[in-house]
Amino acid sequence: MSFRFITKSIHAYVIDYPFAIVLLAAPFVLKLGQSAMWLSVVVGVAALLLPALTDHPTGLVRIIPYWLHLWVDRAVGLVFVIAPVAFKFAGLDAWYYWVLAAGVLLSTSVFNAPEKPVATRSGLDMRTAG
Repeated sequence: MSFRFITKSIHAYVIDYPFAIVLLAAPFVLKLGQSAMWLSVVVGVAALLLPALTDHPTGLVRIIPYWLHLWVDRAVGLVFVIAPVAFKFAGLDAWYYWVLAAGVLLSTSVFNAPEKPVATRSGLDMRTAG
């Protein structure tokens, strides 16, 4: 049984835009500290732009390949791991970023379903072409 169930479409429809909205709204709902709040808002704005520019089902201007989108997401996850230490966040502010980091890194790495090559999806086998 594979745990890799987050396909490109699931990532596009279920994760990208809802995650951006969480990043924009949660710091105010949770009443995070000033620095923690602004980091979340800045990343939230970027999180709205990235899927809009990604080559996947919800992309508006599809100029960023999906694989690069995933690597940007993973980099953000690492920033979220480091941010509480780097910015001296404590309590809820620190836990907010560590929980987000876990979600981002799990969804883009552990649970991410690898894309099938175009030849495999279309039923063609490149080894027999010729």
